[in-house]
Amino acid sequence: MLKESDILKPIPNSSWPLRANETALQYKKAFSSAGSQFNNLSLARDRAAFTRWKTIENLDKYLIEFEANFIKSGGKLLWAQDITDVMMEVISIIKKSQASTIIKSKSRTSSEVGLTDRLSQEGFSITETDCGDYILQQCDEEGSHMVLPALHKPIDEIVALLKDDLQLEDDADPATIIAKIRTHLRSVFLTAGVGITGANFIVADPGAIVITENEGNAGLTTSIPKIHIVIAGIDKLLPSLSDLDLFLPLLSTYGTGQTITAYNHIISGPRQSDEMDGPEELYVILVDNGRTNVLAQDTQRQALSCIQCGACQYACPVYRATTPGDFPSPVEAITIPLKTGDPDLQKLSYASTLCGACKDVCPVKIDLPKLLLQNRKDFVDQGNTTRSEKLFYYVWKRAMLKRDRLNWKGIKAGKFIMENLYKSKDGLRKMPLKAPKSFNEQMREKRNIK
Repeated sequence: MLKESDILKPIPNSSWPLRANETALQYKKAFSSAGSQFNNLSLARDRAAFTRWKTIENLDKYLIEFEANFIKSGGKLLWAQDITDVMMEVISIIKKSQASTIIKSKSRTSSEVGLTDRLSQEGFSITETDCGDYILQQCDEEGSHMVLPALHKPIDEIVALLKDDLQLEDDADPATIIAKIRTHLRSVFLTAGVGITGANFIVADPGAIVITENEGNAGLTTSIPKIHIVIAGIDKLLPSLSDLDLFLPLLSTYGTGQTITAYNHIISGPRQSDEMDGPEELYVILVDNGRTNVLAQDTQRQALSCIQCGACQYACPVYRATTPGDFPSPVEAITIPLKTGDPDLQKLSYASTLCGACKDVCPVKIDLPKLLLQNRKDFVDQGNTTRSEKLFYYVWKRAMLKRDRLNWKGIKAGKFIMENLYKSKDGLRKMPLKAPKSFNEQMREKRNIK
């Protein structure tokens, strides 16, 4: 079975875009092997797409079902409208527990609300336990990939960053670094009073939380502390446990190129009297934070079907080379502007070539180029474009509507652009000479068309 390390082999310490391309090639090889476990991968994707569509279209029904089943198992469910609500609930639980140490496993939703930084500002001691997130916490950086957050960090930078704290040698390899991090975190796990995780899926029947991982840190985060807090978006729902038979191997195949992730946890409630481990109290905070704004869009609501595998970022020539602090995937370029309602963030939808690679690799067949275009259309319809842009497209439209006008203006504009805007400043490169006649004119002459 392929492991996550198979696509995380040390890459030369070159620039991030070059290393991102190399990682994409490694992922492609791993994915090809893992995808062979499906007799008909296209059919599996169709089934997954239908299940997610059905869930999103009936989200209110499944949320109520999850709430009833989860509470019946002894869990405590909280609803958060926005970031303020999330932080208020988390801080309230921590203060009530009087915990001095908090541990956290990787979670896109907690990153969305800035949980680690906000708790640190409140004076709480919180430690990231995922290797990638732990590295980024030490240098106070944001992740560059939704599955592999520290993918942009070269080995030599990681060694320099952790050398003093972990007593690393200058030539330490990834295996040594991970072993040192595990040893360092062991005492933190054993003394933590609160563990915070996300959820890959939340299952309506029987009201369970599903967490997939490869390191084992999530399992320790959920089982050792007396209090376990789950922060998950309302879009994480699946109807029943039987759906995991499809979604777990699909997520691992598209996420890391594995047939199945190393550890898969299904948590349906706090520790029972006949159980050896698990939290005494289990809280689930279901987060909206603009998701209902996306749900209100007839077209873009399809983006909520995303299972956060990161495959679109591996495939996208733009977003696989984004740097920390950027929004790291095509699907987030669709959802974040709609969640926030910020016109400036709407411009994220323009940061795409619309080549369709993201659509081809999406395990739930989200038509990402179509949704990006719809975002762009809404941006224009809302009157957010500049006067110069409106003027440019007015002239372009006028030219395109009449062939003679296009021939004349197109040739003039093309000549100006080629001779001025793309002129080499160093004089070492020359643009190709413009053809004496356009393609249209040549074809008209060839076919004797007036």
